[in-house]
Amino acid sequence: MSFRVVIPARYAAARLPGKPLADLAGRPMLAHVFERAVASGATEVVVATDDARIANAARAFGATVELTSAAHVSGTDRLAEVAIRRDWSGAAIVVNVQGDEPLIPPANIRQVAELLACDAAADLATLATPVRSLAEFLDPNVVKVVWRDDGHALYFSRAPIPWARDGAPAGLASQREFAGAWRHLGLYAYRVDALRRFAAASPVVLEQTERLEQLRALALGMTVAVAEAREVPGPGVDTAEDLQKVRLLLR
Repeated sequence: MSFRVVIPARYAAARLPGKPLADLAGRPMLAHVFERAVASGATEVVVATDDARIANAARAFGATVELTSAAHVSGTDRLAEVAIRRDWSGAAIVVNVQGDEPLIPPANIRQVAELLACDAAADLATLATPVRSLAEFLDPNVVKVVWRDDGHALYFSRAPIPWARDGAPAGLASQREFAGAWRHLGLYAYRVDALRRFAAASPVVLEQTERLEQLRALALGMTVAVAEAREVPGPGVDTAEDLQKVRLLLR
């Protein structure tokens, strides 16, 4: 099985500008992400950015770089531009590895590609881990996913799903049950044909309501394969506090 990885990276992050270039153990954060993508066994790893500073840094540590449009509103749009520009076949598999995941396990990158390759009915694939606490279950920053017995996603939400009705007799604050809940990981594998279709479609109401791009795929009738991640990933970096946590872990 062969697959490619694209790492979308932008400089103008709202909460932590320039974070792909943030120093982690003496190297840019993006270099750690790139090395883990290479270690997954991907046929090709491409950094996609609209910023010359990121492009120059990526080339300095040996990455292939595609300079993409500054008009893109999501990493998925950048993936689609790269796939079209490089003329990848419609059946090719490409994995979206976010540029702020310096501790992503290479095994998970390969797993999500294999999951899609082995499921002819799926348009894209993603991974999840069990929810491990009530606080995590109730946290709207933790995206939850429920799926069918055949491993295909039913819904993604920031809300606590599945909701145990009998576990909260006095309403939301009284909930004490979260068994069977799954945390969605923001790691996706796409077939290129599905990626192009997804990027060409306009955002849908559910996507805009929950601020979850993957709901567009479900609204378009796409099939999303889901499986438990082989390894629990380390924390991603959204804030300065996250960055310090990762620095300590890398030490």
